[in-house]
Amino acid sequence: MIPRLDFTQIVAREPETLAALGRAAHETGFLTVHNTPVTPARMRFVLAAYRAFFDRPEAEKAQVDMSVTGANRGWGASQSEQVDPDSNPDYKQVFDCGFEAPETGLPVYAPNLWPARPAGFREVIEAYYDDARAVALQILRGIAEAIGEDRAYFDDRFARPMALLRGNYYPPRPDWAGEKDFGIAAHTDYGCLTLLGADGVPGLEVLGRDGDWHAVTAAPGSFVINFGEMLESWTAGRVKATLHRVRGSSEERISVPLFFNPDFDTNVAPIGSGRVIRAGDHLSRRFNETYLHLKTG
Repeated sequence: MIPRLDFTQIVAREPETLAALGRAAHETGFLTVHNTPVTPARMRFVLAAYRAFFDRPEAEKAQVDMSVTGANRGWGASQSEQVDPDSNPDYKQVFDCGFEAPETGLPVYAPNLWPARPAGFREVIEAYYDDARAVALQILRGIAEAIGEDRAYFDDRFARPMALLRGNYYPPRPDWAGEKDFGIAAHTDYGCLTLLGADGVPGLEVLGRDGDWHAVTAAPGSFVINFGEMLESWTAGRVKATLHRVRGSSEERISVPLFFNPDFDTNVAPIGSGRVIRAGDHLSRRFNETYLHLKTG
């Protein structure tokens, strides 16, 4: 059972809601939230912008193809990622943008690539990126308190976040797809917290504690929240990263995850361990293992 929580109660530090948030983080690694500042109408507007981009001709999208860069910025064609080495490359398309700090020379802060069309695409996505980060930080504050840390524990670690916003386009499951073909194969997210907006079309499946795959949906304006490998390690297992996948169906689907990750130099070793693990090193390694154009061997 995936808990459904009221965002305003997380922000208000309502005790029962924070307790439920802590249980969800530790036991299932997934929850949904509603009643956020991002209204259903606003989310539908953002989804429409991504759909308009993915509907553009292939030659146009190729003008911002991330495969010609050394970073994850711009369009990723079908089969440009492989999240599970035992499955075939994922058949979805993506569009990625993130926090820019090109003066660092780090790929995780690379300049964004923006298409010329559809008109207004950049403005819509950049505005949503700012608002989604604010929502994610509030949820992370609730997580901190729920696991027994100071509510502001994470705040100063997200000043220059490696926060990646993605539009996913899942076409109808292809006729040629076999048992090793997925929109996105089974994986755990790499970073801290994922804030997923979607169009309400089913597709996301989560591996439950019972060993079965369970469907998780959220209508526009509600969000699926899950946690990544980095936060699981950082919190010494008090937060769980859970396997999930999209097999695909007869319907096309758009989803918009924000992968909310800390500053590059943040120490994400288990709290109190005395070790040092830089967030940027962890994330860069996992990106290099996933994006086919970044693989080195």
